[in-house]
Amino acid sequence: MSDPSAQPPTILVIDDDTEIRYSLSRVLTSRNYRVTEAASGEQGVAMVKKGPVPDLVFLDVRMGGMGGIEALQHIRAANPKQLVVLMTAFGTAQTAIEAMKYGAFDYVMKPFDPAKVLALAANALKAHADLRAVGDYKPTINADDYREGIVGSAPVMQDVFKIIGQVTASDVTVMITGESGTGKELVARSIWKHSHRAARPFIAVNCAAIPDNLIESELFGHEKGSFTGATAQRLGKFELCDGGTIFLDEIGDMALATQTKILRVLQAGEIQRVGGTETIKVDVRILAATNKDLEEMVKAKTFREDLYYRLNVVRIKMPTLRERGGDIPQIVDFCLQNLVKARKARVAKVSPEAMAVLTRHTWPGNVRELENVIYRSAVIAQGAAILVKDLPAEIRGATNVEPTVGALALTATSDAPFDAVRTANAENVALASARVTAERVAAGEPALTVERALDFLHAELARDGGRILPQLERELIRRALATAAGDVGVAAKQLGLTKAALQKKLKEH
Repeated sequence: MSDPSAQPPTILVIDDDTEIRYSLSRVLTSRNYRVTEAASGEQGVAMVKKGPVPDLVFLDVRMGGMGGIEALQHIRAANPKQLVVLMTAFGTAQTAIEAMKYGAFDYVMKPFDPAKVLALAANALKAHADLRAVGDYKPTINADDYREGIVGSAPVMQDVFKIIGQVTASDVTVMITGESGTGKELVARSIWKHSHRAARPFIAVNCAAIPDNLIESELFGHEKGSFTGATAQRLGKFELCDGGTIFLDEIGDMALATQTKILRVLQAGEIQRVGGTETIKVDVRILAATNKDLEEMVKAKTFREDLYYRLNVVRIKMPTLRERGGDIPQIVDFCLQNLVKARKARVAKVSPEAMAVLTRHTWPGNVRELENVIYRSAVIAQGAAILVKDLPAEIRGATNVEPTVGALALTATSDAPFDAVRTANAENVALASARVTAERVAAGEPALTVERALDFLHAELARDGGRILPQLERELIRRALATAAGDVGVAAKQLGLTKAALQKKLKEH
């Protein structure tokens, strides 16, 4: 139940057009928002600086004197947390880019759709409340304590840490398995860092990213003239990594011919460059990883059985993020702290609702997908924290479809009398209110909402002499026809009319 003593949100409308300010104020006050007005960019900036600070600002882009973009910069400088929605009749790329660049929450096109304005105001005010809730956010970890880059306290991750510690003291070959994005290379690097080979090179090779005709040259090197384009001798990764550790990622994608040569390295510790005759001794520890089922590949004879057993001396299976969902807040904090440290983002907090969405997601791309989402969301976040709105639509499970009201535009034209504009605005407000009422009732909200809407409509009917009624009737008919795909008979049944009666009303309207 809402607090009856709570004050309604305050919205400041800054526009040098009297009729626009009036129209927008009428729409916003229909939702009981408290609206204040400023007739210029200078006056609006002064009001924000003087206070009390509004919960939201609607700011026109093109005004005499100080323009909207300049005013936006002054407002954000005075209060970096201030949410501002820009209003413009010119939807150019420059306007959109500058609006977002200087920290606008969003921008809305003129002429206004009342339902869109109200939806945008509600979203902005929700974001404002969420940002206040983030004020006492405390990170779950300190990124500096996780130099390995592997974050997590889930039992399955503790098992991984234990095995890493057990294999670092020897040169045993390790096979790291798991889905893509689970952090297999991080495990390989951690094994190397804690081994006696840490002072020597660590080289990672993605076997899936190198064509079969080049993989041997990449791994073992080649002699000058050994094939077309071999204009000079080249050392391969095994020679360059002598004394160190080589990580063969996606080894399940390696061709059988190359597998044979890898087996020779494991058995004899020697290689031969492509086109060469000299046998070269190398001292390299091999760590391998794959997201494929090597056992099935061995059965299908697409992976050498003897190589499989040489690589699979110790296996580390990386759990999916679905198996360690409790680690998500820690991973999020780790990512954000590192982004801020690297100056790739300025946001280091997440709202509770956004964190709940992140925790509920199934993450088919695992930790890599989560990291990418956090990076993207931190970059586009306009406030001091990542909110639900900053998350990709596929993560939050939302669509960007906004409600529309097929009615007159909420703006004045140069030749429209002010009274006509006011009447049209009243009609639009009524329609917007009726639309929202219907949606709320359909969602199961109390019938009190209907009473409020009827009270509002009755007041408007009395004030405007019943001029809203025809507009409401036209809108109901239009919606019924749209639902019935233009079938007058079906639409008539929806409205409780005969087909002849609806055809008569169509002619009237």
